Amino acid sequence: MIKGLHHNAYRCRDSEETRRFYEDFLGLPLSGSLEIRATKTGRETAALHTFYRLGDGSYLAFFEVPGTPFEWKTQHDYDLHIALEVEPPVLDAMLAKGRALGIESRGIADHGFIRSIYFRDPNGYVIELTAKTPEHARAMDPATNGARATLDRWQAAKPTAAAGGA
Repeated sequence: MIKGLHHNAYRCRDSEETRRFYEDFLGLPLSGSLEIRATKTGRETAALHTFYRLGDGSYLAFFEVPGTPFEWKTQHDYDLHIALEVEPPVLDAMLAKGRALGIESRGIADHGFIRSIYFRDPNGYVIELTAKTPEHARAMDPATNGARATLDRWQAAKPTAAAGGA
């Protein structure tokens, strides 16, 4: 049985630049660093694996691997984003902080069951800070929200790749 999330790991361009965003700006403490000089199969490498602790004890982690191929691209919300839960008053304060520091910042978006703000980290990833609304529990209850029926309808009628675009 899966107990919970330990960490999600992403590539980063520069570990210190990434630390400044996640620790200094977002307030997630750098909690672990592993310098990797050989893979488990014995191949020589040079990588740094860093971990930033979230309030629930899970982590966001990053790998810096200089000189290895990786396709860096600016992520769009639909492609990839990391959503982190905060208390409602944090949204206004963090949005103002991001704008004051010149960090790409958007929001506040009201999605009904959550309210969100968005930043772009130094690696091009979209970071969403989200606060639950009173409707959250009802909206996320599969016993009453029709999630499976919505998925089934989508599967039956979804647009083709040509019609839906890229």
